[in-house]
Amino acid sequence: MEQIKVVAAIIRQNGRVLLARRAKHKHQGGLWEFPGGKIEQGETPEQALKRELKEELDIDITQLNPIFQTSHQYPEYGVHLDIWEVNRFDGEARGAEGQEITWVLPKNLLQYEFPEANKSIVTVARLSNRYLITPDNLDRQEIIEGLRIALDEGIKLICLRAPNFFDPDYRDLAIDAVGVCAGRADLLVKGAFEWLGDFPMAGWHVTVEQLRKLADKGRPLPANRWLAASCHNAEELALAKQFGADFVTLSPIQQTATHPDAKPLGWEEASKLIANFDRPVYLLGGLTGQDVPKAQSVGAQGIAAIRGLWPYELD
Repeated sequence: MEQIKVVAAIIRQNGRVLLARRAKHKHQGGLWEFPGGKIEQGETPEQALKRELKEELDIDITQLNPIFQTSHQYPEYGVHLDIWEVNRFDGEARGAEGQEITWVLPKNLLQYEFPEANKSIVTVARLSNRYLITPDNLDRQEIIEGLRIALDEGIKLICLRAPNFFDPDYRDLAIDAVGVCAGRADLLVKGAFEWLGDFPMAGWHVTVEQLRKLADKGRPLPANRWLAASCHNAEELALAKQFGADFVTLSPIQQTATHPDAKPLGWEEASKLIANFDRPVYLLGGLTGQDVPKAQSVGAQGIAAIRGLWPYELD
């Protein structure tokens, strides 16, 4: 069966993402897609993307970085997608081939219909490149105040981790955190799935223990709520896929103060694991916001961190 290599772009400007509508006469015509096209013989993905975006949108790319690769099998052929993020370009984007284009807030992407091969890109486009995990050994007020500061600093994705809290206290904390993050960031909570109905606007981040126990039960959340999982090896990544997780954390990349006895994967091993996984990965363990470009260069969505993203120094 024919395998087509395609490059596509998540083009960001002023907090929005550019979409183009496929021409009616094309395969899956009328659906929305992320701009791009086939990689011609002799072209690198970067060269192909720059050419395609010039032809389709009349823009010249000045800043781009690779962020994701995935494959999809249609009945007629297979598609391998090489996804890049574009944050800077010269010119004003327009439908140079007569196609309709629109700029969409990432949170609204689920309202649009895409070809099946584009659906994994929707997940990537909706996610930030930084995933803040709250520290332990802080009290309720310290966590809430830290979240407010982090939100002011631009954090858009947060995992509410507070292992030192008893269940009733954690639930009270989560109620406060949901209110603080509302309209500003996506919040994922942790805990028993019996709580799902208590936090209808929150996502869920499962532990390795939960993942191993529940993976064969299938996804417990609707598509509009994030489901994430903690992973450390290829087996756990496979379980996360089986479970229907939207994204995962992969750790530890380097030595960490939180888990000093854990053996680091290192960047090379992390890159190998990411290459065989078809959904976004946040690298975790001894990283800071300055490591985002390096993480993306090995195929990750970005970095997750506790100390490295918390807005003030911890003891």
